[in-house]
Amino acid sequence: MNLNRRFAVGLAAFFVLIFSIGIPFTAFAQEKVVRMGHQKVGAFTLLKASGMLEEKLKPLGYTVTWTESGGPQLLEGLSTGVVDFGHSGDTPPIFAQAAGGLFLYFGYAPDSPKSEAILVQKDSAINTVADLKGKKIGLNKGSNVQYFLVRALEKAGLKYTDVELVFLPPAAGRTAFEKGAVDAWAIWEPYRTAAETALGARTLTDGVGLVANNDLFFVSKSFAEANPQLIDVVLESTRDIFAQASKDIPGTAKTFSAISGFSQSVMETVLSHRGFDVHPMSQEAIAEQQRAADAFKALGLIPVAINVSNAVLKPQ
Repeated sequence: MNLNRRFAVGLAAFFVLIFSIGIPFTAFAQEKVVRMGHQKVGAFTLLKASGMLEEKLKPLGYTVTWTESGGPQLLEGLSTGVVDFGHSGDTPPIFAQAAGGLFLYFGYAPDSPKSEAILVQKDSAINTVADLKGKKIGLNKGSNVQYFLVRALEKAGLKYTDVELVFLPPAAGRTAFEKGAVDAWAIWEPYRTAAETALGARTLTDGVGLVANNDLFFVSKSFAEANPQLIDVVLESTRDIFAQASKDIPGTAKTFSAISGFSQSVMETVLSHRGFDVHPMSQEAIAEQQRAADAFKALGLIPVAINVSNAVLKPQ
């Protein structure tokens, strides 16, 4: 028996075997998966809860998986192949790009400057941002509030080195704030409203007039190159789910409450602080990111100067 005939006989035997034990042939086709990274609160969280993205991708032959994490971790996941899409505030992508991250901005939502604030205890003697000189401020390193704090101190005539920074993730930050281990807490929603509601925390300042605090959407470079047609599907789905959310704030708050563990009333206040429009990256959004990147470089917080536009998805 020649080689070709042996191959044909072997192939036929293989198909007889797989069909006889009930394995569909499609099981041997390469699975097409879109790996979504999301945080506890945001458009991608609503997408997960609604099943909308799965519906739009199923006719194209894709399934969807979901991974929950913080913004800095999601940016790392985009570069290491853990997720294909992710979102965060303004600061994580700047640190990630400076570290050689392999991701692209493709859209943003105006998360609103009201969604982050510097808090002090209700009975604190600190009444202005200028009073923070020499004080301990808790914040999550590499998060959106780091740039917000830079701008708030600058406006108050203080240097970044005029305060003592205590880097803590949100849960630990809340504990330190309650116990008085830090004098102030720079934090975002829904932790801000929760602290104001439960502890009577006072807001020294929010981000109005200081930062845009956009919610930014990213895709990994490798996924964008291999699946450019899917980026518009994700952007469109994100736009659609936020459009729905804006028309039913109580229902949206209820959904976020069940997912995040914060009360529905807290989430309704949180949602009143933000916008729901979703756009492809604009020159204005890129310029805002560049201002933050330049500020971090001047302060020595990132090792190299970066050009944000180099990490923006180019129109097809």
